[in-house]
Amino acid sequence: MGEFLFLASVLLLAAVIAVPIASRLGMGSVLGYLLAGVAIGPGLGLVADTADLQHFAEFGVVMMLFLIGLELEPRALWDMRHRLIGLGGLQVIVTMLAVMTGAIYLGFVWQTALAIGMVFALSSTAIVLQTLSEKGLMRTSGGRSTFSVLLTQDIAVIPMLIILPLLAVPSIPTLTENGSISRSVLENSDDVAHGHGMSLVEGLPGWGVTLVTLGAVALIILGGIYGARPLFRYIHGANLREMYTALALLIVIGIAFLMTAVGLSPALGTFLAGVVLANSEFRHELESDIEPFKGLLLGLFFITVGAGIDFALLFSEPVTLLGLALGIMLLKFVILYILGRAFKLKGRDQWLFTLGLAQAGEFGFVLISFSLQQSILPVALGDRLLLIVALSMLITPLAFILYEVLSRRLKDGTEQIAHDEIDEQGAVIIAGIGRFGQIVNRLVQSVGAKTVVIDNNLQTIQLMRRFGYQGFFGDPLRPDLLHAAGIDTARVLMVALDDPVAAERLVTYARRLRPDIHIVARSRDRTHTYRLYQAGANDIVRELFDSSLRAGRYVLENIGLSEYEANEAEKLFYQHDRYTVRELAELWDPDIPSAQNDRYIARARELEKELEASLLSALENSNNDAA
Repeated sequence: MGEFLFLASVLLLAAVIAVPIASRLGMGSVLGYLLAGVAIGPGLGLVADTADLQHFAEFGVVMMLFLIGLELEPRALWDMRHRLIGLGGLQVIVTMLAVMTGAIYLGFVWQTALAIGMVFALSSTAIVLQTLSEKGLMRTSGGRSTFSVLLTQDIAVIPMLIILPLLAVPSIPTLTENGSISRSVLENSDDVAHGHGMSLVEGLPGWGVTLVTLGAVALIILGGIYGARPLFRYIHGANLREMYTALALLIVIGIAFLMTAVGLSPALGTFLAGVVLANSEFRHELESDIEPFKGLLLGLFFITVGAGIDFALLFSEPVTLLGLALGIMLLKFVILYILGRAFKLKGRDQWLFTLGLAQAGEFGFVLISFSLQQSILPVALGDRLLLIVALSMLITPLAFILYEVLSRRLKDGTEQIAHDEIDEQGAVIIAGIGRFGQIVNRLVQSVGAKTVVIDNNLQTIQLMRRFGYQGFFGDPLRPDLLHAAGIDTARVLMVALDDPVAAERLVTYARRLRPDIHIVARSRDRTHTYRLYQAGANDIVRELFDSSLRAGRYVLENIGLSEYEANEAEKLFYQHDRYTVRELAELWDPDIPSAQNDRYIARARELEKELEASLLSALENSNNDAA
């Protein structure tokens, strides 16, 4: 127990000291964690073996991909298919063949050369995505292209692990040399990749392994679609905040274990689960619960990489090993630059894509481990390859610093601006301040009420400020911004977002967070109105309904009706339409098109006849009164 507490204290102390200093110097948190690992490992010798730590640290990568999946709807993933298959597929294949050719030229047999090519075809998902998120670059074209390639690489690990056993070289020598990083990372990475200890596919024939694997993937998808909602409702009944955190961790750890047991990447499995749950109303709850664990475990992962670097081996061959690391990065740099140009990346996006993916990655540890077990690589070569992978990861934060220097000189590309810190709260929160939200905000403020406006369009916020209205730039769907704006105490939430899907998500989250808050929502059409109604909005205003109704009143006034009659017809139509929407919302089914919903159509016809009868009756009464 004492050793564990000492180790935990050392790790946390190193992170607390190194990371703020690195961030203050503009180097980013990743380089701070890596340097902290170097300091407490090879530097001071406080951490001798990182194997046990690596088991926990790798969950940082798993949680990161789960959170990224939550940000991607299946539709968005489908829209990325050209980058995934084209850009990502070409990067993996071209890099693998180029490295393989170089290895054959150096004298390796083709099997060993192909394994080396697979190792260096991959990049570091952990370092790159963490850095992109920190610097707000995920939404740029270069960031999306980089993410697509990383996702393709993670998927490519699966066929690589299938191919490697076919490359076994029986006569390969088994040399033994020192190498701390090889022992710590190898043992752990193989456990993660193949689930030694508890396997659901061990001993099964090929078709059985395929069926079990497909069954595991299907279980994740079906569980996310049909099982998440009842499970969260059950936890909600306990009315204990910590149970949400427990459930979020259970989802991630359970899926990671299932993927490990069938021989697949746990990171890939949790990413798939995140995509399935991206449309869930519990998405924001999952994000806020997992985020703190993800950040801490990712930091621990980077520390273990730094602490595991074998400096004794490095100092014995410094020029060779460092030269090979830089050479691999330069080769990948050239390939990435050419592919970026071919896929029409320019300026900052081109440099972000090229510099961001030039390193090797953590899955390289997995492939080297498996290749050693299959006698594809000699032990001495494996130790050197592991050190080259680690060195390239250590150099990567410096590549991002170079990108920042270059990006300042480039004018093209969209500059990412940090969100405002919200330091005010009010009785009314207005999410979205476009043409619709501006009118609401002016009306509410004109009677002296306090509003807090949030919008993710910086130009609109800046325009508001020029006219003397206060607003905050940020994503209204972020829970931390909503809490800062006073969602816990506000009386009214006005959802005036242009994006219908975002509006529905915000209403769902706010209603679950505050069952008592009054939500007024802008809807695009009647179908969107039904969705907002089911999400929990109190008052729903179709963006064109009131203006169309007023236009209709003008038409009535100019075809013979008096101003009074037209006004009465308008009021009656408005009241009946509100009643109609409530009636039809109960019959509307999101899984059935309205044109195929017989009960919906029948009731809609009845309500339309009721409206006609009411209007005719009102006009007759008006004429009789006039007579």
